[in-house]
Amino acid sequence: MPSSLPTSCPELTAPVDLCLANGRLNPAAVGHSRRPLHRTNLAGWGRTKRWEYWGIVTPTHVIGVTVSSLDYAGVHQFYLLDRVTGIEREEGALVPLAAGVTLPDVEPPLTVTAKARHFDFAFTDEAGGTRLRASLGGLELDVFAEDAGESLSVVVPWSDTRFQYTVKDLARPVSGVLRIDGVEHPIPAGDSWAVLDRGRGKWPYRMTWNWAAGSGVVDGHRLGLQLGGKWTDGTGSTENALIVDGVLHFIPEELRWEYDTGHWTAPWRVHGERVDVTLTPFHVRHAATNALVIASATQQAFGVWSGWATDTAGNRFSVDGLVGWAEQAANRW
Repeated sequence: MPSSLPTSCPELTAPVDLCLANGRLNPAAVGHSRRPLHRTNLAGWGRTKRWEYWGIVTPTHVIGVTVSSLDYAGVHQFYLLDRVTGIEREEGALVPLAAGVTLPDVEPPLTVTAKARHFDFAFTDEAGGTRLRASLGGLELDVFAEDAGESLSVVVPWSDTRFQYTVKDLARPVSGVLRIDGVEHPIPAGDSWAVLDRGRGKWPYRMTWNWAAGSGVVDGHRLGLQLGGKWTDGTGSTENALIVDGVLHFIPEELRWEYDTGHWTAPWRVHGERVDVTLTPFHVRHAATNALVIASATQQAFGVWSGWATDTAGNRFSVDGLVGWAEQAANRW
């Protein structure tokens, strides 16, 4: 695991193109921002990845919906965990050449869609938030994720031809309805949280990453905990932050991740100078695919956070009780 090292990831305050006219990374785009400012003007075909992932935690369920284009295919997923029974369900759709997928490269507001005869996804920015609708394999979602203030946008530069723009938007209050084979399950306001992971970039063939997220209210403060590792190491960028009552506090250091790859249900610890947090899992999702040149293996531990993180001024905030996840994902894609 890396040491707790400082990084250089300047704050950007004005809109900027991700790429130069020749398709290479624009050096002026490297950094982080408090709201999405990048025009992700990706050009051409090859190693290009675009996706929108929404993770939702309610008192009774964990939900994940994904629309993605990986150049050669659109990969869409609807994941569901019943927190009471521990039963998982996952429905997926694979579309050659990502036909019927819309993943805009503009600044928000934007609309993301993927539609065919047997599935229908639409994530639409509206006044005050984002309407999320998804239908696949007997699972249906219709919710509204409220705007919650600032988010974290970061460009991770591996080289001038391999780079990723990511948006992590946490602790968004969400409400609406989940339908499972026609049976409605309310998603209650005040106790349910949505997290957006937006990705646009050109990736190496192999990559492993860690991602952790937590959302909730602790001691009267609405907190979003956003942590990442492995894939950003050595790039000068991080995707680490604490969001307090809608205000982003960027954490410019590589953190240490400690977890047992032989016992994924054991606690996961992430720590550094400004963070020392532990996730105690209540469920671990194991997802794997292997299709010759394309393969992935993800271990995603859903659980409850404890520990502390500090804001930019050095004020310490307890994260005890935040709900979310920590994961390791290895991809060959």
